[in-house]
Amino acid sequence: MKPKKQLLILLLGLLLPMQTFALIPTDRKQRLTAGWEFIRQDMGSIWEVMRPITGAGKPETVPLWQAVTLPHCFNAEDAVDPDVNYYQGPGWYRTTLSIDNPYEDGRTYLEFEGAGQKTEVYVYTTRVASHTGGYDGWKADITDAVARFKQDPVCRKRFKGQVPIAVRCDNSRDTEMIPSDMSDFNLYGGLYRYVNLVYVPAVHFDGIRIDAETDEKGREGSVSVQFQMPDDASDKARQINLRILSPDGKEIQSASSVSSAYQFSLKRPQLWSPDSPALYTCIAELICNGDTLQATERFGFRYFRFEEKGPFYLNGKRLLLRGTHRHEDHAGVAAALTEEMMRTEMQQIKAMGANFIRLGHYQQSDIILRLCDELGLLVWEEIPWCRGGLGGETYKDQARRMLTNMISQHRNHPSIILWGMGNENDWPGDFETFDKDSIRAFMSELNDLSHHLDPTRSTVIRRCDFCKDIVDVYSPTIWAGWYGRRFRNYHEMERAGFESTPRFIHAEWGGDSHAGRHAEEIITEGRSSFDIEAGDRNGDWSESYIVRLFDWHLKEQENMPWLTGAAFWTFKDFSTPLRPQNPIPYVNQKGVVQRDGTPKESYYVFQSYWSREPMLHIYGHTWPVRWGRADEPKEILVYSNCPEVELFVNGTSQGRKQRNSQDFPAAGLHWNVVLKEGENKIEAIGYNGKLRLKDEISQEYQTQAWGEPAEIRLTQSVLDAETVLVQAELVDKNGVRCLDAADFIEFGSTDSKALLQNQGTSCGSRRIQAANGRASICVKRGETPIAVSAGSGKRIQSMTTIATL
Repeated sequence: MKPKKQLLILLLGLLLPMQTFALIPTDRKQRLTAGWEFIRQDMGSIWEVMRPITGAGKPETVPLWQAVTLPHCFNAEDAVDPDVNYYQGPGWYRTTLSIDNPYEDGRTYLEFEGAGQKTEVYVYTTRVASHTGGYDGWKADITDAVARFKQDPVCRKRFKGQVPIAVRCDNSRDTEMIPSDMSDFNLYGGLYRYVNLVYVPAVHFDGIRIDAETDEKGREGSVSVQFQMPDDASDKARQINLRILSPDGKEIQSASSVSSAYQFSLKRPQLWSPDSPALYTCIAELICNGDTLQATERFGFRYFRFEEKGPFYLNGKRLLLRGTHRHEDHAGVAAALTEEMMRTEMQQIKAMGANFIRLGHYQQSDIILRLCDELGLLVWEEIPWCRGGLGGETYKDQARRMLTNMISQHRNHPSIILWGMGNENDWPGDFETFDKDSIRAFMSELNDLSHHLDPTRSTVIRRCDFCKDIVDVYSPTIWAGWYGRRFRNYHEMERAGFESTPRFIHAEWGGDSHAGRHAEEIITEGRSSFDIEAGDRNGDWSESYIVRLFDWHLKEQENMPWLTGAAFWTFKDFSTPLRPQNPIPYVNQKGVVQRDGTPKESYYVFQSYWSREPMLHIYGHTWPVRWGRADEPKEILVYSNCPEVELFVNGTSQGRKQRNSQDFPAAGLHWNVVLKEGENKIEAIGYNGKLRLKDEISQEYQTQAWGEPAEIRLTQSVLDAETVLVQAELVDKNGVRCLDAADFIEFGSTDSKALLQNQGTSCGSRRIQAANGRASICVKRGETPIAVSAGSGKRIQSMTTIATL
C-alpha cells in the first residue's frame, strides 16, 4: 500500500466514527405520525414558536399553523404547480410528547429517518441537534434537555407534564450543499420520512455490523457480528445473548458472552438471490444493570463479481441485471411516502420482473432497502454528489459524511452490491471554475473511503468519463433513440460503451412518454415513422414510440452474453424543477408508470420480457380511437410471455402466432388487420400449456379527416360516488375529433379545491398537453353545483357543471 493511502485510512479511522449518525438498533421504536403542526415559513425565533397563546384575536395567534401527519413534505403539491417555482426555504414543525424513559439513566432519542435538507431540533427553547443532508438517517439525543425542562414549572403548568418539540427544516438553495439545485429532481423540504421516539438503557447498541461471506459455490459461510457501543460502556458489566435463525425460522446458532464480537461458520448456507431471497435473522439481547434491550437485524449470504470485460455473476452463475431506477416521489405527497406506499411501489417493480434497481440519486429510506432484501432486488445505492462541480470543505465534509452514513446504515442489506460515488459529475455550473483535476482527486478520496468502510462491495459512477478509471464499475451515457441516434443503433452503442471500460454497466436509457398519447405508424419510402433520430427532439412523446424503443432494447439485450446488465430510466414519472415545458409541466415523464403508480403501456413490455408469471396485454388500453383510411391495415401489438397467442377482431380469428423475442415488434405477436368504421372489439388469448390468458379492448376507428381545433367539448363520467372525470376533447369546426392535437388545455373551476390538481398525472394536472386531442381531470363533488371550465389559449373555451353529491 502506498504511504499516502495508508495515511488517509489512518485519518479516516480516527475521525469518521465521530461524524457518523447510525440509526438506533432496537426493536422498540414509536413512530411519531400524529399530533404535529406545520407552518411553511420561517419564524422570528424559537420563542415565537413556543410562546403561549393568551386568547382569541391576540397577536400570538398568528401566523396560523396547520395540523399535519408525518411523513410530510413542504412541496406535496407545488413541485408540479404549473404557475410557480416550488418553495425552497424554511418550515417549522411542532408537537408535544409524553416522554417517560423506562430505563434508569437511559437515553432518549428522536430518530430521523430522513429530513430535508438542513434540520434543527429543539426541546422547548433549547436547541439540541442539527443536521445537514436530506437523505441519511440521524438521531438527536434529547435526554438532558428533557430532564431540565421537566424541572421547569412551565412543564407542569402549561404543558401538563408533556414536552414540547420543534423541528426547523430548510431546503433553501445552497451551492455548498449536495445535491446541486441543477439536479433533475426537486430538493424537497420537510419531515418526509418517519420520525421515531426511542428509549435505550445507558448501555446500549450504537450499531450492529454483520459480515456474511461465502464462496462462489456457497459451500461454506462465515459470519462476523460486531456490536458498537457508547465509549463509556466498556467498563460496565454486561451480557449479550445472540441467536441466529435460518430463513425458515429455526435457531441454528446461539451464544452468550460479554464480548462485543462474534464469529461462526456454517456449511451450505441458503444463498440469497433474486429468485430466492433467503434471509437469516440475528436477534441480539443486551443485559446490563437489570436492563434488557433487544435488537433484530437480517442478513444474507451471496457471492457476486463483475467480470472484467465480461458479465455479472451471482453465486457462481451469470445473471443479467434487469433493472430500473427509483426516485423518492409520488403524486400528492412528493417525498412523504408511507411504508404502505413504498411497499406497493416495490411490489410493482418486482412484478414487472426486475431483479435490480438503482436508487437515484441519494440514500433512500431503510424501508426500501428492507423491501429489496425481501423481494429479491439487487441494489446500486449512491450519495447525492450530483452535477454542479465541486465545492469547498463544507461541501466535501458533507459528501464524506453522507457516504459514511450510507454505508454504515445500510451495509447489512444483502441486496446492495454497488456503492455509488456520484452522478453526472462532468456537469459544471454551480461555481465559477470547474476543475477536473480537483474532481478526480475528490472522487479518488471517496472511492478509497468506500473501500475502507466496506471492502466487500464495488464502487460505481455514471457519466463522468474523466473519472471512469477511478471506480470499479462504470456506466457511460447511452440514450439510443432518445437523446441521440436511433434505437436501432443501440447494439453498437452498447458495445462501444462496453469496450471503453474494464467493467461496464448501463444505467439510464429509455425516453419520455405522455400517458394516453398514441400514434399510427406511417411508412414513407420504406421507413417507419417510428424510426427516427433523437426522439426527445424529433418525436411526439407517444406511448407508441416508447414501447418500440423499449422493445428493441430488450430484444437486443438477449443477444449480449457479455452484458452485466442495464437499468432503464425510470420506473415512475417524477417531479423536476428543470422541465416546466413538458406535456405535464415539471414532470419527468420517462416512467413506465405515472406519478401515482398507474401503469403506462410500456410497463407491460418489460413484463413480457422479464416476468416469469404468465401475462398478456393488448397494446392500446388507453387508446380509445384509432384513425386512418377505410380498409387500411393497422398493426395490433400484443405483449405476452406466453409461447403462443391468438388474436380475434370482431369475433374473427386473425390466426395464432408463436412468440419469438427476435421478431420485432412485440416478440412476433403483431398482426396487421383491417378495422371497421366505428367500434371494434379486439381480443387476445394466450396459450401456456393448459393455462389460458385473455385480454380484450374496444377501439373506435375514425376515417373522417379533421382540420384545425376550433372547439372544446366537455363530457363527464362518474368514477365513484364523490368523483367525476371531466374530459375535454378538441374538435374542428365541423365537430370532427382532432386526434393528433397536442394543444395545452387549462382546467378551471368555481371551487378550486374541487379539482384534483398538482398531482403530476394525466388526470390530476390543471394544465396539460392534450393526448390525441383529449385531456381529463378529476373533480370532487360538493354540496353545491361546481362549474368546470377548459381552455386552450384565448380562442377556445368551454364549461360544464358538476352536480351536487
